[in-house]
Amino acid sequence: MISDARYNTYSEYLRQKYGEKVYKLPISLPVTCPNRDGQCGRDGCVFCGEIGAGYENLPASLSVSNQLTANKLHIAPKYKAKKFIPYFQNFSNTYLPVEELKQHIIEACQKDIVAIALATRPDCINDAYLEMLAVVRDKYGVDISIELGLQTVNYHTLVKINRGHTLAEFIDAAQRIKRWSMDVCAHLILNLPWDDMTDVIESAKIVSALELEQVKLHALYIVKNTVMADWYQKGDFTLISKEEYIERVVTFLEYLHPDIVIQRVIGRAPETNTLFTNWQTGWWKIRDGIEARLVERDTWQGKKCTYLNGAAVQKFL
Repeated sequence: MISDARYNTYSEYLRQKYGEKVYKLPISLPVTCPNRDGQCGRDGCVFCGEIGAGYENLPASLSVSNQLTANKLHIAPKYKAKKFIPYFQNFSNTYLPVEELKQHIIEACQKDIVAIALATRPDCINDAYLEMLAVVRDKYGVDISIELGLQTVNYHTLVKINRGHTLAEFIDAAQRIKRWSMDVCAHLILNLPWDDMTDVIESAKIVSALELEQVKLHALYIVKNTVMADWYQKGDFTLISKEEYIERVVTFLEYLHPDIVIQRVIGRAPETNTLFTNWQTGWWKIRDGIEARLVERDTWQGKKCTYLNGAAVQKFL
């Protein structure tokens, strides 16, 4: 652990790595998703709305430089940050020609930028793109972190939610990224209606076995006018309680390798245009509930991470 907390917090990790507070700035690119434009599907994931995940982003019609300038003016005075990470957030940010992506990344490499974060899909990772990112990293002295949407390791649920890829593609993408010495962050939704605690534990185990650097946990929210919204209104599934979500996060942390950094344990979500958002509770209250449960149970990240490196034969060593 890098602090006295019961799990590896992202803010403390950034502070220790870069020597001061660092803040992520959301950036929009004019991209879509192969699960929307017909490459692997037309309708997208059943939970994804028309605007994707970047509901607080500035318009993609603005240049990367203009978005950075505007976000810094808003963020820097409020959070006292002097170093930043442009976060190419919405849709699949490696789903465009490699040279076009390169120009966007270079535009973001300004003097107060310490790293670049790219959110994308496992089937949008290719060695040619990773080679380009490595060249930019080495030339401009910025770290590269790639955030991969996985959501669940349950391949039946991946089909149900129409992800358009399986667990295999995620494993392939993660291993390719690591060969280029870039960080991988896995996005997981721990309360998908078709998953149970076994899937939560297996998610932690697979992320740990792959030796990923970071994890970002979400709670599912239901966006209006989506396939999942239709299912929800028809009563085709039920969502677990807030208390059960807290229990799942605590259990996930227990099985997760202690070196992995937790970007967050609960996501922020738009309250407008949604039918369900974080049990209609502030995200910080759920985070506080998770931390309180860790203390109550006297447990911590990695407490049950005893399954790696041939656990059955360790008694002989």
